[in-house]
Amino acid sequence: MAPVVESFQPWVEKYRPRQVKDVAHQEEVVRVLTNTLETASCPHMLFYGPPGTGKTTTALAIAHQLFGPELYKSRVLELNASDDRGINVVRTKIKDFAAVAVSSGSRQSGYPCPPYKIIILDEADSMTEDAQNALRRTMETYSRVTRFIFICNYISRIIEPLASRCAKFRFKPLSEDIMHNRILHICEEEGLSVDSEALSTLGTISEGDLRRAITYLQVIPPQVVQSLFAACKSGEFDVANKEVTSIVAEGYPVSHILSQLFDVVVTAEDISDEQKAKICIRLAEVDKRLVDGADEYLQLLDVASNTMRALCNLQQEFEA
Repeated sequence: MAPVVESFQPWVEKYRPRQVKDVAHQEEVVRVLTNTLETASCPHMLFYGPPGTGKTTTALAIAHQLFGPELYKSRVLELNASDDRGINVVRTKIKDFAAVAVSSGSRQSGYPCPPYKIIILDEADSMTEDAQNALRRTMETYSRVTRFIFICNYISRIIEPLASRCAKFRFKPLSEDIMHNRILHICEEEGLSVDSEALSTLGTISEGDLRRAITYLQVIPPQVVQSLFAACKSGEFDVANKEVTSIVAEGYPVSHILSQLFDVVVTAEDISDEQKAKICIRLAEVDKRLVDGADEYLQLLDVASNTMRALCNLQQEFEA
């Protein structure tokens, strides 16, 4: 027998809620949708709110709970409207899928399996106005056999004729407590240890986006960036160089390190605006060099040394 190969699944997918009731911090949305699933009579729906708050997760959970694994592929069409956003896509792919009727059938393996299909349009606010108008006509024509779920960040970018045909659900930004509890759960499952300070930093730089926080947690533990920043504040080049060497040796993506370091610097309360500006300018310059193919170790060392110089200058000003 071939050896079993361990699956390296992104944690965002691994810990994605599978049922609507498991979606965090969206009590009103969960309550209404749970009642809707009991009758399996879903209207067209529009989910809007900040990124990383559970919109796509909820849409996928609805589809899975209605059709189950057997009918999911034939009854559900997922499209990212930021990629497929032109009127031709509406006239071909979406219209062809929406036009096909399905049998009324009955419950299969405990799933309702209602007599309609679902089209999930993620990032629908990226669609052109012409495409949205064409989509409105498709919704009118095939509403008996097809339901649409629109997902967007900005509801103001959805034309009113389209929005008025949907039940609207607003997803709230996640609170720090919810973020912390979810991150701690993942850390427990993955055997990681995260102290309270690192947890707080991760919550701050993620700005209520749980997907972003989970991605950061998997790609770069928050302690790594904190240690680098602390080394720069120490004013000792050897300590900072050791941290930079460790980061490169561990294979952490330096571009992500710079992104997190930027957030840490901007939110730091013991640094003046002038010092933050100097550090951020250097971060931008180094990020451009990395895009052009510069050496990661040298560029990260450049960031560390210039951050240290800015912080040391700040301390000298206080001493004076």
